[in-house]
Amino acid sequence: MIVLAIKVLVVDDSALVRSLLAEIIRAAPGLELVGLAPDAYVARDMVKQFVPDVITLDIEMPRMDGLSFLEKLMRARPTPVIMISTLTEVGAEATLQALELGAVDFIPKPKLGIASGIREYAELIVEKIKTAATIKVKPFKGDASPNVKPEQKIAIAGRLQSTEKIIAIGASTGGTEAIKDLLMQLPAAMPGIVMTQHMPPGFTRTFAERLNKLTRLHVVEAKGGERILPGHAFLAPGGHHLIVARSGADYVVKLSDAEPVHRHRPAVDVMMESVALAGGKNVVGVLLTGMGKDGAKGMLAIRQQGGYTLAQDEASCVVYGMPKEAVQIGGVDQVVALDKMGALLLEKIKTMGSGNRL
Repeated sequence: MIVLAIKVLVVDDSALVRSLLAEIIRAAPGLELVGLAPDAYVARDMVKQFVPDVITLDIEMPRMDGLSFLEKLMRARPTPVIMISTLTEVGAEATLQALELGAVDFIPKPKLGIASGIREYAELIVEKIKTAATIKVKPFKGDASPNVKPEQKIAIAGRLQSTEKIIAIGASTGGTEAIKDLLMQLPAAMPGIVMTQHMPPGFTRTFAERLNKLTRLHVVEAKGGERILPGHAFLAPGGHHLIVARSGADYVVKLSDAEPVHRHRPAVDVMMESVALAGGKNVVGVLLTGMGKDGAKGMLAIRQQGGYTLAQDEASCVVYGMPKEAVQIGGVDQVVALDKMGALLLEKIKTMGSGNRL
């Protein structure tokens, strides 16, 4: 059986970055570099000529920026795209917009001149390209998510002393859109939520702010020390594990700089295993789309402590990696499509009780 190489097009205005990515792709078994484009106009012609399987795309380019090119591409010829992003607040916002437009993943720009990190960067970009090639991309239809006005959020935390129920959500590749879609299905009057999405430092605060504008929940990047209250969702900050601990009858957020788990910090397993110990049968674990196996052991731990676990189904996942691993080791009570998950989560919370102590 002949296995065809994955055709990759690199689009970046930096000659140094193009050269580095070209070297990485040419050296990787199973990948074929079909073109190097310095801007979107050259890229457009190369897409027509070579029909690449995967495109790496810089956000900041002359003549036409990466987001404009991406939107046109996703309308005319949907293709798996990995964004090459700067580690800045502006870069984070643009990256989240790119994921909303249909990009399947992102990776920070390589730190040129730092030899020690190039090998790890090469392994990561090759892994992401090979995963992206397996994803079926849907055309972008231009549906915008309306912001939720502050007055539409219910101020419930002030009159509640604690919460007994707690929801833990984990995700990776494709997770920014999946988390957004799930939270938009939920009312403000929810038990406290903790979330881990694989993202580098600098991106998680922007992501939390975005979720806060789009959902009825109060969403923030965790700082450490907060009480986990109803109607609030805490996102693990890039570079730190989020841990849930007990403080009397309350749940509180703690942050850890411990070693990465499954190459990730924050890691879903760390969060979920801590929630399982702190909350036991009062926990609902939710594992969404993602590459790898992070979260599988955490889901199993929640289930073993008497909690309930939901995993996103394969059809609605961008990458059915993490949920699949959790299912295979017996860590999942129910598998459900993303658009049905909110209703099922609400139903389960009701059977567990209100979860709030006055």
